[in-house]
Order: sequence, then structure tokens, then C-alpha cells
Amino acid sequence: MVDEVRVLRLLRAVTDALSQLTAEATADSNRRSDPMWLPGVKYTFITAIEACVDIAQHMCSSEGWGPPADNGDAIRLLGVHQVLSPEVADAMRRAVGFRNVLVHEYVAVSDDIVVARLNELGDLTTFVRSVARYVGEAL
Repeated sequence: MVDEVRVLRLLRAVTDALSQLTAEATADSNRRSDPMWLPGVKYTFITAIEACVDIAQHMCSSEGWGPPADNGDAIRLLGVHQVLSPEVADAMRRAVGFRNVLVHEYVAVSDDIVVARLNELGDLTTFVRSVARYVGEAL
């Protein structure tokens, strides 16, 4: 059985990160010139996507859908079991890949890609809504 308290706590963390990322999408050039701005944005992406992965792994385990082969597979299984639409599951698997690049290949990450991703937060927003609906709560 899914631990609703755990899942809702993680969804709140994603929602909080989305609020921060949305605000940073319109940051002015003065703010963006701060040497901590881009690392902060990257870290916020990492933690938001990691919370989504934690949710997926927990749901796969608690619902008996696993074990997933990896984090992307955990997301895929949410699509297979209709927690996420196939499109959102695919987009979130790409988000997991983005997170992996940020974590493991941070030197090679194009800053332009990170900044552009600030305007493409719909997959994370839909993930939150879809999982909340699955656990029977509205956020």
C-alpha cells in the first residue's frame, strides 16, 4: 500500500521546487549574473526530479510493480500502471536523464539547456497532479 503521507510530502517538495524554478525563469540579468544563480537552478532541478524518482520507486515497491531496472524504468512503470499518461511517463524519463547529466556530467552540461528547461516545467507539474490524483488527494 502506498504511504500517502510520504508521497504527499515528496509531492510538496516538487511543488515547492517548481515554484522556485518558475520564479527563476523570469530572473533578470542582474540576478542571473550572481555566480550562485545557475548552480542553484541546477540543484533545484536535481532535487525536484529526485523527489519524483523517490515517489516512483516507492510506488513500484508498495504496489508490487517492480523491481524497476533503474530510475527511468520506475517512471516507465508509472505509465504502464496508468498513474501517468504515456506522454508524461516518456517526458519524465527524459527528465530523469536530464537529472543524471546534471549529477554525473555537470561540467559538460550546456547552461543554455538548463536555462531553456526553466520554460519547460509542464512535465513536472503534470507528474505532481497525476500522482496526487492516484493517491486520492488534490494539491
